[in-house]
Amino acid sequence: KSGGGKSYTVKLEILRSLMFGTQVLVIDPEDEYKYLAETVGGSNIKISINSPHHLNPFDLPIPKPDEAPADIFKSHLLNLTGLLKLILGSMTAEEESILDEALIQTYAIKDITPEADFTNNAPPILSDLQNILEGLTGAESIAVRLKKYSQGTFSGFLNNPTNVSLENRLVVFSIRDMEEELRPIAMYLILNHIWTQVRRDLKKRILVVDEAWWLMKYAMGAEFLFNIAKRARKYYLGLTTISQDIPDFMATPQGKAIVTNSSIQILMKQSAAAIDVVKQTFNLTDAEKYYLLEARVGFGLLFIGQNHVGVRIVASYAEDQIITSDPAQ
Repeated sequence: KSGGGKSYTVKLEILRSLMFGTQVLVIDPEDEYKYLAETVGGSNIKISINSPHHLNPFDLPIPKPDEAPADIFKSHLLNLTGLLKLILGSMTAEEESILDEALIQTYAIKDITPEADFTNNAPPILSDLQNILEGLTGAESIAVRLKKYSQGTFSGFLNNPTNVSLENRLVVFSIRDMEEELRPIAMYLILNHIWTQVRRDLKKRILVVDEAWWLMKYAMGAEFLFNIAKRARKYYLGLTTISQDIPDFMATPQGKAIVTNSSIQILMKQSAAAIDVVKQTFNLTDAEKYYLLEARVGFGLLFIGQNHVGVRIVASYAEDQIITSDPAQ
């Protein structure tokens, strides 16, 4: 979804999905969904450096009967490595293999190995990895860079056991208070946690990623979101990505793939600066292009397969009271 009125449209989708018993999980960079969560009795979880809410990136999914623990462990390790690369910045090939070895050892000290049943074992935390790295030859640089997150300024955010639950029917993760440089890391952390939980316990869910371009700016983040988009359906998960910035979103091959593979797309009012990329991406006619340039709030184009339909987003009075973000109201 993209354009003017996009968050309003998504909030309406959330409200109506809740009525049909679908669980909704939201990554909210601007505190736009807080009032909605409070109104329907959902959870609003603040992720920031000083927040009491913690997610442990080392949590493991529980293998389903048709999944091998070794495969689950391996794919989790890949996701965790993606997060660590976001944190550590560029790494040499040697450092990458040292990190891989260190992660395996970190789990091993908690008796978690790919071959074993790790369902009931408490996972390690980031400072366990720090301790292992400090004892490994060649890992000095990684250990120094990680210290800020395991002991220093940012340790409150990444170095604790998980203490939040995803049981509520609407769970909003707010990252507005997170320092700008840490936002992509926070988004990846939350996505990783949600993805772990989604695979533990199958039910109808929608995952909403607002301002998804924050994550798409980074190769690791774009890759992770794309993998979720590709595999979500198998776990009864619908993925809704919202972006104000289509050119940024389309700048990566993964962003293009997410957009072109999504079954439903909604475009709302677009800026003149973005319209040509939008036209090309969605094969718009000239008439559709001008419609989007002039569209009033709440009007847009709905794409399903090859069909392009003009739509207007209409809420009832009660729905509007819950979802409006107009300060005058």
